[in-house]
Parts: sequence; C-alpha cells; structure tokens
Amino acid sequence: AKFYTLDLFNLLNFSGPITHYKQYPPNVSKIYSYFECRRKKGSQFSEVVFFGLQYLLKKYLTGPVITEEKIQEAKLFYQMHFKQAVFDEEGWRKVLEKHDGRLPIRIKAVPEGRIIPRGNVLFTVENTDPSFYWLTNYIETMLVQMWYPITVATISREFKKILAKHLKATSGSLEGLDLKLHDFGYRGVSSQESAALGGAAHLVNFCSTDTVAGLLMAQRYYGCPMAGFSIPAAEHSTIISWGRSKEKEAFERVLDQFSSGPVSVVSDSYDIFNACKHIWGDKLKERVMERSQDSCLVIRPDSGDPAETLIEVIKILEECFGSSLNSVGYKVLPSYLRIIQGDGIDLHSVEEILEKLSDEGWSAENVFFGCGSALLQKLNRDTLSCAFKCSYVESNGKGMDVYKQPVTDPSKGSKKGRLSLRRNSDGFLETVERGAGKPEEDLLVTVFENGSLVKDYSLEEIRKNARLRDEEMNPTLHNHEPELLHNHIINGIH
Repeated sequence: AKFYTLDLFNLLNFSGPITHYKQYPPNVSKIYSYFECRRKKGSQFSEVVFFGLQYLLKKYLTGPVITEEKIQEAKLFYQMHFKQAVFDEEGWRKVLEKHDGRLPIRIKAVPEGRIIPRGNVLFTVENTDPSFYWLTNYIETMLVQMWYPITVATISREFKKILAKHLKATSGSLEGLDLKLHDFGYRGVSSQESAALGGAAHLVNFCSTDTVAGLLMAQRYYGCPMAGFSIPAAEHSTIISWGRSKEKEAFERVLDQFSSGPVSVVSDSYDIFNACKHIWGDKLKERVMERSQDSCLVIRPDSGDPAETLIEVIKILEECFGSSLNSVGYKVLPSYLRIIQGDGIDLHSVEEILEKLSDEGWSAENVFFGCGSALLQKLNRDTLSCAFKCSYVESNGKGMDVYKQPVTDPSKGSKKGRLSLRRNSDGFLETVERGAGKPEEDLLVTVFENGSLVKDYSLEEIRKNARLRDEEMNPTLHNHEPELLHNHIINGIH
C-alpha cells in the first residue's frame, strides 16, 4: 500500500482543479484571480482582520515545491481517483524543468493585520509565465483556507471592541485589555493546524492564551519569541481527586504550590456559591487576603447561566472580602481577588455579562474571560462569505475583464478586471476594478513571486496594524459605529 504524503505543496489537491487545464479557452496566457470577504447585508461583521497568508506561503508554497517524485505520485493517484488519465503530467514537469520546481506565481495582498471593510479585494493571484496560466486557480483550494485565520482574528477583535468599551466606561482606562480574553480553544478545534492558525490569529489582538500551538506558530512564522501568557490553573480533576469532603484541602494545596504569581482555581466542582462563601470567604479567607495584586487568586465558575452565576459570585465575594470604588465610581474587589468566566462565552454573552455587571455598579476590571469554541470552532467559510474568483484573463495577447453574475443570487456577483485597493478622498477604503487604479495608490503589496516570499511581517507589525481605533474604544461612539460603517458601505463609499 502506498502512503500519499501531504507535507509541503502537493499535487494531491482538491479534485476539481485537476481537470481545469483542459477546460480553459485556447491560447490563454494569463489567469488573474482575487480573494474577498463578500459584503452581506445584515451581517454582524462589517470589516475583517487580514491575517494568516504568510504562514500558508512559508509552509506550502515557498521554494522548489515540485519534484519528479511528487509528479509520479500524483499521476498514479489521479489515475485511480478519476479512472482515466486527466493529470497534467507534462505541465507539471515543465514547472520542474523551467522553474526548478518553483511556482511562477505572483501574489499581492493587503498588509497582515490591516482592518478592511467587507466587499474589498484582500489579495490577488496571477501567473508570471504565460505557459502556466492554469496554476493561478490550481492553488485556490489552499489559499481559500485563509477564511479560517481571517475569521478568528476578526471575531477576536470584535471581542476586544466590546471589552474595551466596557473597561473604559467602568474603569476610566484600558489597562490590562490585552489580557482580558484568554484562548481556551485548543481541545475544541478539529486539528493541530487549526489550533495553531486559530491560536495565532487570536494573538493578533490579545496576549492571553493556553493554546501553545498558536504560540509556536507566532514564533516560527511571525518572528515573535513569546506572543502570549498564561498562569497556573486548577482543573476539575485536580480538585475532585481529593474527594468531595476535601475541597478545602484541594484549594489550599493550590495556594501552597503557587504562593507567588496569579493562580486560577475552578470552584464549581460541587457548589460554586458554597465554595465562594464558606471556603474562599471563610475557611481560607486569611490565606486569600495574604496574597497581593501580583499573586491574586482568580476564581473560575464553570457552569450555570454565565451572567447570573457571575453576578451572584461577585456579590458573595463582596460580602466576604469587601469592595472599593474606582476613580469613575464603579465597584472593584480587593486587588488580590478576581474572577474568570470561561464557560458559555461568545460575543453575545460577554456583552450581556458586562452590561449586567455595570448595571449592578461593578467595573469590568473584576473579570477576565476565557473562550473556546466560539473563538476557534463555531465558524465557517460563510461566516464572512469568503470567496476566490477569476476577474481577468489574457488570450492571444489581449486582456479581457471577466466576472460572474448569477441571476439567482446577485450577492454572489464578482469583481471585474485587474483590482487595486486604495483610500479615497473621503478616507475610506475602496476596490478599484477594471485595471483603473493608480499603482502609487494601491495598498496591495507583492508578498510572493516565483517561489519566493518577498515580504515578511512580524507579529509586532501585524498587531500595530490591527490596533483598535479611537472611536472603537469610545463608550459613546462604539454602539453607533457599525451603523455608520454600514451606511458607508450601502452608499458605495467602500
């Protein structure tokens, strides 16, 4: 039995493109395609964070990726798969002989981390050698998987907007914002690569994670030695292994083992309210009060209605440990005590919790959040309507703008011609079609050409590009911002 390797760029691709070279018109010399997150009326996301292309280029497309062994492997595989000879053995061997196995492709893209309104071009792909026009859309399958890091980075940034709004309103500052949302999603994703790519996408916006694969990706592909941080934390097994009657001893053991630095203790193994009132707030009260802001105890509820449970927990902790008012008049627990809510967290519930906390007079300073599947897994390519389409071809030396325009769904209409992205006179980003853009205004940057990566972004640069704008952190403006943005989109400014 032959094991077909899938490491690096492989000719064993999605079945569709294998036969496309037979279908293009005669004398075609260029295929030019683009990727976008289509605009969709009524979507909760009006803009996207562009992230992840550099990883795909470095891992799968850079260098001599075609070998004779791969050609032979693919030839045999597709003969069995299609039950006929459809694999373009001659075409791939020419790539090997003429270009030393490097792909004669040019990719231009928006800088990673940039915030782009939906409906705009994010990257373009074209062949640089007229003999290999069929390569452009052959690599579509892999490149469209950009939907995943873009969607995770976008959702993570939406969390950041909500957290920034409430933190600013209830504390007067944004101190600690980068640690407010912790990535708990490693075990809930479909693969190691998903964990790495999704975990790294979250790190564009935050510095708090338990997803080590994302840290390794940021290190290896984006030049960041350590992109995120965590603290020692108990889990249910380390508590319940002591037995129900010894929950207090289990808690005390954690305090003993991690006497310096913050520590998180899941406290709902049996009764979260009893644990907060009678164990943390009574039997271990002095041990808790001995700790400092730098070694605070972070109590973790992990069941029940997230908003109701958290409100009840914070009230019990106030009864036991007291509270004080911050500079803007909101209540704060003592600095040695905080809460992390990691169960049932998504964009809707985090907003609901923070609103209820502020209604009860509590500052967002008191709470951290953890998010798993809603951050890394409960999403798909349709979340941001990601699509890759051909918009320009050259045949017999003549260029032609091409497009699709389905009568059954106008929203799936595609762009025409060569594309560029510019900032117009009103300051808004817009895509210029039909090759009418000025090169000096184009925000798309060549990142890959003829097998070489020609632009290498650091995570530090990407984080700067993705920073929240002032209006996104302003409590009074934030609620109206999506509406304003939507109006600009409807009016065609974007």
